[in-house]
Amino acid sequence: MIASIQTKNDCFKVDLSKPVDISIPISTDPQNASAWYVEPARIEPVRTENFTGSVAEGGSVNFRNIFFNPHGNGCHTECVGHISTTVYSINQHLKQFFFEAQLASFTPEILQADRGFQKTGDGVITLEQVKVALGASHSEAVVIRTLPNAKSKTKRQYSQTNPPYLDHRAAQWLRERGVKHLLIDLPSVDRENDDGRLLAHHQFWNYPKAPRFDATITEFIFVPDAIADGAYLLNLQIASFENDAVPSKPILYQILD
Repeated sequence: MIASIQTKNDCFKVDLSKPVDISIPISTDPQNASAWYVEPARIEPVRTENFTGSVAEGGSVNFRNIFFNPHGNGCHTECVGHISTTVYSINQHLKQFFFEAQLASFTPEILQADRGFQKTGDGVITLEQVKVALGASHSEAVVIRTLPNAKSKTKRQYSQTNPPYLDHRAAQWLRERGVKHLLIDLPSVDRENDDGRLLAHHQFWNYPKAPRFDATITEFIFVPDAIADGAYLLNLQIASFENDAVPSKPILYQILD
C-alpha cells in the first residue's frame, strides 16, 4: 500500500506494507536484552478465590498482570522527565509520530587514555564521527546503529558491562542541528557509570537551561544489517503510559522516489 506521509518539512511516499520494526520487545524470556540490573519482565495471570485469568488453567479469558521496567527491559522512548525534578510524561509531550530519519552506523572509538569521566578502554561514538556521518543531514530524527551489529544484541545482558555510549558533545551538536528524536541500539546514550552526570541526556534535552519537552531519546533498538544507512520515514509509536518513559515500537519505512 503506497501512501504519502506529510512530516514537518516534507511529504514522503512510502510502502506501508513493508515496515521495518527496529524495537527490541519486552519479553519474559530471561535471555531477553536487559540493563540496569532489572529483573526479567513478568506476565502473570490474575488469580483470586473465584477467578483465574488463564484459559489454559480453566479460566474463561486470559487476564494478566504485567511487571516490567521500561528503561531496563526492552525498547523504550523517554522524554526530559527522565532527568528532571518534575517527572514529565512523554505521553503528554510527544504529539507527532512521523519524522524524516537518518540511519547511520558507527564503530565506537576505543579510548586510549582517560578523558575526564570517560575512561581508557571505553567505546565512544565521538563528535567527529557524528559530524562526518550526519553533517549533511537535516532530518528531525537520527537512528544510530553500532558496529559490530550482532543479532545477539537482542539477548545481551548489559548490566555491569560498560557498553559503548555517545559523547555528550555529539549529543549537543545533534541538538544544535535541530534533531528532535535520537534513537540508539544501546541501553543508554550515556556511560553506564558516570556518577550520575548523564551529560548526553542533559545536552540533548538542553536541561535545565531550556528543556526541550518535545524531544525524545529511544534506547534498546536493533537495526538489522539488511537495512542500509540512509534516509527513512520513521513512525515512532509509543504506549500510552503517563510516565517519563514508555515501551515503544519505532518503525522505519523506505522512502520511495
